[in-house]
Amino acid sequence: MPFNAGRSTTRRALLGQAGLAAAAIGVAKARAAEIALPLPSDPRDRAITDAFPGKRAMILQRTRPPLLETPLSAFNESVFTPNDQFFVRWHWAVIPQIVDVASFRLNIHGHVERPEAMTLGSLLGMRHVELAAVNQCSGNSRGLFEPRIAGAQWLNGAMGNAKWVGVTLKDVLDRAGVKAGAVAVRMHGLETPVVDEAPRFMKSLAIDHARDGEVMIAFQMNGDQLPVLNGFPLRLVVPGWYSTYWVKMLSDIEVLDKPDESFWTKNAYRIPDTPHASVKPGETGYATVPINRMVPRSWFTSVAPGDRALAGATLPLRGIAMGGDRGVGKVELSTDGGTTWAAAKLGPDEGTYSFRRWTAEPSAPASGSLRLAVRCTDTDGRSQPSSPNWNPNGFMRNVVETLDLPVA
Repeated sequence: MPFNAGRSTTRRALLGQAGLAAAAIGVAKARAAEIALPLPSDPRDRAITDAFPGKRAMILQRTRPPLLETPLSAFNESVFTPNDQFFVRWHWAVIPQIVDVASFRLNIHGHVERPEAMTLGSLLGMRHVELAAVNQCSGNSRGLFEPRIAGAQWLNGAMGNAKWVGVTLKDVLDRAGVKAGAVAVRMHGLETPVVDEAPRFMKSLAIDHARDGEVMIAFQMNGDQLPVLNGFPLRLVVPGWYSTYWVKMLSDIEVLDKPDESFWTKNAYRIPDTPHASVKPGETGYATVPINRMVPRSWFTSVAPGDRALAGATLPLRGIAMGGDRGVGKVELSTDGGTTWAAAKLGPDEGTYSFRRWTAEPSAPASGSLRLAVRCTDTDGRSQPSSPNWNPNGFMRNVVETLDLPVA
């Protein structure tokens, strides 16, 4: 999608700020518990908070570092998630509360011909690109895994979709001149550990992936500058891949001439090298690989557990789907728990990596219940499975979503 200068964060607007100040983002006051998430195990109660800078009505998973989940209602409003309800997930609690755009530098170094400390002005002066893409936490929906897995007990709101504007990582790397023999590109941001001994959060991409022309250094989301909690002033956008690679407050790009051996690539965010990244609870001895491409998913957004259908009436349903690292090929709805399926109507196609709206209008029976299920198939023919996967990190859930609606 071409860059639209009329809706861009302009160079003057961004550089005109001496800095971006924010309220304390590591600790926030939340109102009393106001929502019970439909999880299979306790604790289910969560607070709804609007105490974090630039955010409204978020489900509070953790205050330090901030983990904020997007409520279902935001996904029903639009295929693009509003910035002020876009989910937040940091690894370490030390996050800058002020970023001085005048002194900020993006360092490009390592196995390159021309190391550089780029100003925001020089980066904003490069060719701009725009792309719609879903940013989804690897552990999205972890709270639904059974047996229960330790970690943030997300429901389905550790994700968001935005129109991102920035420059390609390829153009930045070409500007520095990648030397022959480069094998990977490692990135980190301004987030730092709470103790010196802890490993700084860094992620790497293979050199060919980093230079594929789609990986982006973004400075704008949904027509505005990046919120501080979503990575101001720069963040990496890796379309079709889980958000562990989408480094926030990006400040350092290092080209490597050997494989990345750092903790967050070699040890963390790894999945079983098995079909659907699935193993049995307690199983050991299997090989692992770094988590990578996202898989197809779909959700109901207009109905939720506890809702009812009117006997004999038409039920207008809405939802969203994603193809993972491919486009959405089709979405199907079942009203009998997956025994039979019918095509749902697809909304506008916003691009390969975006959410896509789906709608359907089934009729409710005179009594009993509607056993709803929704299934996405990507453009390569991969469909959501009917049985959930399991792995000890609670990654990559994409089982067919189901919902029983009693008829009243």
